[in-house]
Amino acid sequence: MRTMARLFRKPALCAWIVLCALSAQQVGAPEKDVLLRAMVDELERSRGLRLANLEAPYYIEYNVEDTFNFSVSASLGAVISTQRSRVRVPRVEVRVGGYEFDNTNSVFTGIPAGARYDHGRLALDGDYLALRHQLWLATDHVYKSAVQAIARKRAALKNTSVQEQLADFAAAGPVRMLSEQGIRSAQDDSWVRRARSLSGVFLNFPGVTASGVDLDVMQSITYFVNSEGARVRFPDNLAYLRIRASAQAADGMSIRDATVFQSPDPEKMPSEAEMQKGASEVAENVTALAAAPLGEDYSGPALIEGIAAAQLFAQTLGANLGVPRRPVSEGRGFPFAVSEMEGRIGSRVLPDWMDAVDDPTQAEWRGHTLAGHYPVDMEGVAPLAVTVVEKGSLKGHLLTRQPVRGSTGSNGHARLPGPFGAKTAGIGNLFLRASETRTGPALRKMLIDLCRQRGKDYGIIIRKLDFPSSAGQEEVRRLTMGASGRGGGRPISAPVLIYRVSLDGAEQLVRGLQFRGFSTRSLRDIVAASEDLHVFDFLMNGAPLAAMGAGSYLAGASVIAPSVLFEDMDLERMEGNWPKLPVVPPPGVGR
Repeated sequence: MRTMARLFRKPALCAWIVLCALSAQQVGAPEKDVLLRAMVDELERSRGLRLANLEAPYYIEYNVEDTFNFSVSASLGAVISTQRSRVRVPRVEVRVGGYEFDNTNSVFTGIPAGARYDHGRLALDGDYLALRHQLWLATDHVYKSAVQAIARKRAALKNTSVQEQLADFAAAGPVRMLSEQGIRSAQDDSWVRRARSLSGVFLNFPGVTASGVDLDVMQSITYFVNSEGARVRFPDNLAYLRIRASAQAADGMSIRDATVFQSPDPEKMPSEAEMQKGASEVAENVTALAAAPLGEDYSGPALIEGIAAAQLFAQTLGANLGVPRRPVSEGRGFPFAVSEMEGRIGSRVLPDWMDAVDDPTQAEWRGHTLAGHYPVDMEGVAPLAVTVVEKGSLKGHLLTRQPVRGSTGSNGHARLPGPFGAKTAGIGNLFLRASETRTGPALRKMLIDLCRQRGKDYGIIIRKLDFPSSAGQEEVRRLTMGASGRGGGRPISAPVLIYRVSLDGAEQLVRGLQFRGFSTRSLRDIVAASEDLHVFDFLMNGAPLAAMGAGSYLAGASVIAPSVLFEDMDLERMEGNWPKLPVVPPPGVGR
């Protein structure tokens, strides 16, 4: 759980709140950790929070991330920026009413009420009273918003017909986990040197018009306490390095590629040699794509190979395993993104020889450290391994503490902040397994045989998708609008490495194609899978296509999947008005 940014709020005068418990109450033995002690003590005092004639809180939660961050950006062998920061980001939640009915799950949830205070950051030093004071103001603000929200929600329901009244929150047993691990000193100078060296790789590729290397090293301690008795403190570290490059084809089409290296332990990032290889591959891909012919619209057999298969499963199956709840909205139409898996328990979503399990409890796989391992989720619930697909049929969803139809409790998959007072369910480590498999050469032969049977001159192999997307905001918007305009579900990122495979096995790289009409229902059309599995780590951030640099919160995830063959897949040529090429070549690149 890593917060990247948070809005600042202007200070204002505090309105009077009646506190029934005026004295601080210590829970358990004295705590040496001043921040944790301040959180526990202020939470205990806030149990008596109440405005006259209005509901008292039934649930209070404090979640704080104490984060040390170092970042560096470089391009063409030169450092562009470095930044070091330390910040404590609090998230305060107050629920009034009761588990069956409270102030959340409404379009009015979270609308500020009363005075606002600058509680976007907590004090960095060990000043116990300063920390208590800031948490007090934050609780005051959130509580006032909660009592206003529940009143508006009740009023809205008087004019709304509700077919099924679900509880708004599920109780959970308190988790007690207080790790003693702390922050280790980051080797800033070595990271600066590495970023500079990696960015210099692109000096040898004059066809690349823009490139950059961005590194972030975050060392955090996550704190979580709630009124149910949860007491959690654990290290939550992350290092990730993005390498991006772009160019233009002769017709002006923008070409790009990217790769990301990441690790939950900054000291266990891949070697510099491996990163150099990754940078060179990005440069070579962009150079080759700029010279490749434009692809044609295609409908026919397609092999999704290597990490491209894991990327595809992440965006289709993985992104739809959580089921959000539609909020109370006074009966008016309200835009709301639904899951493509909603209401499909027991339906076939994969071939009957495929299973899917999400297991955040697994820390590694075949010696590879998995990005989707976590000890507790955003709601203080320990995660469970969940069989989501068995013999092709959907068996379950990933759940938070917000009840949904058919499920009343959490399985520990609250991974991202969500709308209307809820958290968003997300995958941890998603394993796709096939009981019937083929070797890589056998899959390729099957692709060509299907093309012959269908009278096709060639088939398609896709080896990499632009996911998480390195596209700009305009292209992400276009893909999102295109998916909704065709009646599809979530948008799917465009393929990067697409090859036309002729009947004699020869391959030709093409560019400029995107998926057409692909959704979770398309996964039922998989006809074969490889015996080899491929692991793909990425960062979820809640943005469309998990766009790089977007969102304010990061959660690691991993997908382990085989290559898969589709008997039918539709691809279409991208349309756009491409910018003209630069008037003169770049200065000195490739010298």
